[in-house]
Amino acid sequence: MVKGANVALSSLSESTGSVIVSLEWASQTGEGDADVSVLLLDADGKVRSDRDFFFYNNPVAADGSVQLLGKKPTADGSEDQISFDLTAVPAEVDRIVVAASRYDGHFGELENVRATLADAAGEALLRFVIDDADSVSAIIFGELYRRGEEWKFRAVGQGYGTGLAGLATDFGVDIDDDAATTDGTEAEGPTDGRAPADVTPAGTGEAAQPPATLGAVPSPRPPAEEAPARKPAARPRTAKKKVTLPKVTRKSLAENESWRDARLFPVTVLKSDRDRETRATSVLLSVMAQVPEFGRRLTAPFGAPAGRMETFTEVTLPHGDSPRRPDGVIRVERAGKLWTALVETKTNGNSLKSEQVQAYMDIAARRGYEAVITLSNDVELEGSPLVDVKVDGRRKHKVALWHLSWAEVTHQAQLLIRHEGVGNAAHAWLLQELLHYLQHENSGCHGFQNMGPAWVPVRNGIDDETLCQGDPRALQVVESWERLVRQVCLRLGGELGQKVLPVQRTRRGTDPDARRAGLADQLCLDGRLHAELRIDDAPGLLAITADLRTGKLRTSVEIPAPDQGYPLTWAKRLVRRLAEAPADLHVETLVDAETGGPRGTLERLRPEPADLLPKDGSVRITGFRLSLFKGMGSSRGNAESGFIRSVDDAVQRFYTTVVVHLDRPAPRRVSAKEPAGAG
Repeated sequence: MVKGANVALSSLSESTGSVIVSLEWASQTGEGDADVSVLLLDADGKVRSDRDFFFYNNPVAADGSVQLLGKKPTADGSEDQISFDLTAVPAEVDRIVVAASRYDGHFGELENVRATLADAAGEALLRFVIDDADSVSAIIFGELYRRGEEWKFRAVGQGYGTGLAGLATDFGVDIDDDAATTDGTEAEGPTDGRAPADVTPAGTGEAAQPPATLGAVPSPRPPAEEAPARKPAARPRTAKKKVTLPKVTRKSLAENESWRDARLFPVTVLKSDRDRETRATSVLLSVMAQVPEFGRRLTAPFGAPAGRMETFTEVTLPHGDSPRRPDGVIRVERAGKLWTALVETKTNGNSLKSEQVQAYMDIAARRGYEAVITLSNDVELEGSPLVDVKVDGRRKHKVALWHLSWAEVTHQAQLLIRHEGVGNAAHAWLLQELLHYLQHENSGCHGFQNMGPAWVPVRNGIDDETLCQGDPRALQVVESWERLVRQVCLRLGGELGQKVLPVQRTRRGTDPDARRAGLADQLCLDGRLHAELRIDDAPGLLAITADLRTGKLRTSVEIPAPDQGYPLTWAKRLVRRLAEAPADLHVETLVDAETGGPRGTLERLRPEPADLLPKDGSVRITGFRLSLFKGMGSSRGNAESGFIRSVDDAVQRFYTTVVVHLDRPAPRRVSAKEPAGAG
């Protein structure tokens, strides 16, 4: 599409009750990013209240009409997705504005800024490229609007030099820059413009309760007549919430450590792979149906509408001479219409079978179902599907094939019960039991856990220098490394409640297969696997390097030198902040000269921070690199001595002992004023 063009969604697809809008951008440095936002507008072009403003602190509409799905990496940047259930949008909403904003820099610094819209089957229907972003810090990419009984999309491409504040002001959100407290912490009470996850909306007669966290299920709410008077609704704040790791669980009443808590989903009886698959499917689908927030979060990216969800297991469906029994079925009812997905599950590292998934795709197409969802320990890569299936182009009905990893399921459960909270104590307890089950060593749901058969031959080939460029085994190791890095991001992000994404430094439009082939050739030359992680609010990218020649793992972060002050002051302040960091932390001074700067362990530098300064006072210091080294596991699996476990442990240790002590960027402070009549 071109700027100003519009199109009716019904003319593009028959499945537009739910749509996914993706906003994408690329950065050569891998550090450029932006945040999406959505505004629901009435016929006057204004928000009805602050609750019609959706962003990272307010990502989900209570009616399910809008859900910000978060970022995922692409070959040359990142993609931020938003799910819209157009059948759930209130009748008084005339227009939906889709925008993005930057707080550090402008869109002219990014490349390939574009928006795509896909239908419920995942098929891209339209694409709009913005090639004149220039120096604006916020952009309206497009808008969905009503014309009679149908929805249309208009390509807008309007920029705002005043950022999110200017954009929001234009649509009736009154911005107050002084809403945050002076010390940068957030005021007490909810700050995101909606009833917090642990507060029941007004009118239900139920009182507020503390947010649900792992290991501490909220106590039952008091009767309605005992409920205290509600405070006026707090104003939404676009400053990102501070997130801390969960508190230590309360002391157990058990007499000794041999006593084990009774579990809703026991795992000790699981003896075979079939037992694990059957139990895992039933456990997951039952919790999805009983905890709407969780079920909606997992199915919204697949085009499912917001509605009443029911789930089933071991359903028999006709297929030629031999009926098929998919592991599960998900059905969602909305406005008298049904959305149906067949589920095929694998656990314990077992691979999906193409012929089995193909049969389910054929069954779904014949019966008019919308999707087939595969679920396994493996992580799907861009441009590299886990199973190959053929689509009969003669069939009018389209079936979408989607994949979930168990690591992603665990990630979403962690976000809800550790950071965002859920609506009541029963839902919190169910999610807590699900998380315990998924993380138990006998469940078979541990995520990606095997570097593959090529791992040992590639390591040996690097050791004896016989591995040649073009060897297909090197490509297999690179693909396994990419899967591992994505899983590390999910696990760390779930623990922190932050977005953690892998950075991919490639040219715009690079084919994913070509990119991986280049990395495989580089592995043959230098014997190293390398990745960088972008963590929200971290001072720099977290880098991981696995040197297969030396058997060492290096985790590091580079922090820029301050804009003001003296080098000796910088060095002293840095050493002081790292007072609780490991003594074997390596600190290196980065300089703009060809020769490297001074370096040393934190143990040696603590009494003498001045040793970080170059002997030549004229050399400019550009920053500091902090690194931890450890031996990496040798085996290909997820055992205690395995490579996968060693990478997980290295990233976790580096973040919790080093990165947490470093300064974050200044907080983003923009808050919308309370709507008229609030309270």
